[in-house]
Amino acid sequence: MPGMVVFGRRWGIASDDLVFPGSFELFVRVLWWIGTLILYTYHKGHFDCNGGGVLHSYLVGLLTVLGLIILSLCAIVYVSAQGTITNPGPRRSIAALVYVRALLYIPELVWACLGAVWVSDDTVVARWLFSYCVSSHHSWIILLFTLLGVVFVFDPLGNPRPQPPTMEPLGVRDLESSEGTQFLSTARSLAVKVWESRLRLLCCCLPQDESHRAAFSSIAQLVSGFFSDTDLVPSDIAAGLALLHQEQDKMEQSRDPDVIATHSPSSPIGEDLEIELEKAAHCMRFAAAAYGWPMYIYSNPLTGPCKLSGECCRSRAAEYDIVGGDHLGCHFSSILHSTGLQYRDFIYVSFHNQIYEIPFFVALDHKREAVLVAVRGTLSLRDVLTDLSAECENLPIEGVSGACYAHKGMCQAAGYIYKKLVNDGILNQAFSIAPEYKLVITGHSLGAGTASLLAILLRNSFPTLQCYSFSPPGGLLSKALADYSKDFVVSVVLGKDLVPRLSIPNMEDLKRRILKIVSNCNKPKYRILLQGCWYELFGGDPDDFPTEMDNRREEELSQPLLGEESLIIRHSSSYQSLASDDSPAHTAAHLPLFLPGRILHITEDGPSRRSCFSQVRYRAEWSSEMAFRSVLISPRMLADHMPDAVLKALCSLTSDRPFSLCPSSISNNHVDCDVFIA
Repeated sequence: MPGMVVFGRRWGIASDDLVFPGSFELFVRVLWWIGTLILYTYHKGHFDCNGGGVLHSYLVGLLTVLGLIILSLCAIVYVSAQGTITNPGPRRSIAALVYVRALLYIPELVWACLGAVWVSDDTVVARWLFSYCVSSHHSWIILLFTLLGVVFVFDPLGNPRPQPPTMEPLGVRDLESSEGTQFLSTARSLAVKVWESRLRLLCCCLPQDESHRAAFSSIAQLVSGFFSDTDLVPSDIAAGLALLHQEQDKMEQSRDPDVIATHSPSSPIGEDLEIELEKAAHCMRFAAAAYGWPMYIYSNPLTGPCKLSGECCRSRAAEYDIVGGDHLGCHFSSILHSTGLQYRDFIYVSFHNQIYEIPFFVALDHKREAVLVAVRGTLSLRDVLTDLSAECENLPIEGVSGACYAHKGMCQAAGYIYKKLVNDGILNQAFSIAPEYKLVITGHSLGAGTASLLAILLRNSFPTLQCYSFSPPGGLLSKALADYSKDFVVSVVLGKDLVPRLSIPNMEDLKRRILKIVSNCNKPKYRILLQGCWYELFGGDPDDFPTEMDNRREEELSQPLLGEESLIIRHSSSYQSLASDDSPAHTAAHLPLFLPGRILHITEDGPSRRSCFSQVRYRAEWSSEMAFRSVLISPRMLADHMPDAVLKALCSLTSDRPFSLCPSSISNNHVDCDVFIA
């Protein structure tokens, strides 16, 4: 921070990011120099043979070029390791060193070309051929990887831009000046266009129709908005996440273990929790089964392929007339194995998948006497586009007072399924078979958010409806709709799952926290990343990070500051003020969205770090949506979102093994979960 400016443009890499790539290249170059020296020593005394003089000149020149490159790399690594993330002053000479290193590519390229020419020369003695090949091929490999690195850190938005005179000299943008505002507006427009181009390239296999173009545009505006008012590079974000994880663990360790988590005021506890856990464990099998054969194979890697192999390609056109979009029959076969239901129990199965149109199935659950609608979660690129269409869309509901809006992508997906269920008569067909059954809707992740919105749409027509939403996205419902859904929706969240904490306001808060912690830390970035990796892999005590701001305040009191030192302090202070800015301009940029219904939070009982072979114990408690207003950094933040992990936790809580239930224990009841996990 800020991005390094060389060759007249800003790059997606900072001046303190050259420690690791520079060290790696230095290691390779030293080995290469030693190997070349060994070749030279081996052939010494034989250079007077035919072609030996040319080889002698080539090896001497190569040793010289490599020696100069090694010296330049040593300087780059040393200078890049100086200073801190927000204090690039000690690294002011890095641009000149990069220019020197770039110039050294010219003789290296020339020497590599000469080596290639000499290798192809028929007059070269065979004994020299190996030496030419080894030396020249190494050069081309290094040059190729360098080119790939340049492409990787290339920033399409890095063209030289005129900076407003009121801007801070090191990249902090003055958002209050008119020139700064106009500058940012132009930069953001360009960023949106760049992200639209990236999305079109990434989704080149999808139809480029009007709906997809609209989705690309809205997603580009969302993505380009993050970190657009800062000068962060990806490694700054990684360092900030490493620091935040240790800070959160330190706060968690210092918390009083006797403090009881707050419960949702409208959520009864005890016996109600026991019943909801059993129902949730049962419904989770159907939510996981909706993923089809990929989840079944993932959960049963040894037996799954054998069970499905004989059924996938079998011709069942007449038998599977209720199944759409499953040409080989693998998805439906896996659903039959996962749920334990028979073909006759299914009313409708759709694997049709487009943007805002996601697969689902409707079945008769005789065990619970329910017509069950299961909605699939994210499994395709189209689903990802639906997930990322995160702006708000109005969703007026009769009888609900207050602002009613929801996640646009999932709102439209719920509308698609609603039309299928109601307009196509699917629910009427199901209830004509089992009129005494109640309606239950379930789903995981994207399917959970869509299922919750579908339940809200169907609530007035089916007053006894229930919905079980597993790992739903945090940015889903307005406060009015979230409160309305508490009577019929139960959301299940496992551990530190990222998705239920994922919303635009939460991401803005995460950005401010990253800015604050990286601007305060007085350690160089390479040490932060090394210690962060060690902490993630091997654990230990969270590191104490003395703040650079404290050190600089002491320096301010002890001596006057002149020139660049004062600019550096102004730079970090500006980041600090931006990181702690709670003005309406920052907090009201996006409408707040909440998790649906009552929230059942499942956590691991015991230490956060455990042996891979130790048995995991879980505890469950009712929680409040306010407990998910901040992103928690953890190695489990993605693993806890996986449907098999949620199913395992629910099965563990409802099995006859000892378990922990907050605030009261439940009786020994067993839910048959091994149908899915065979």
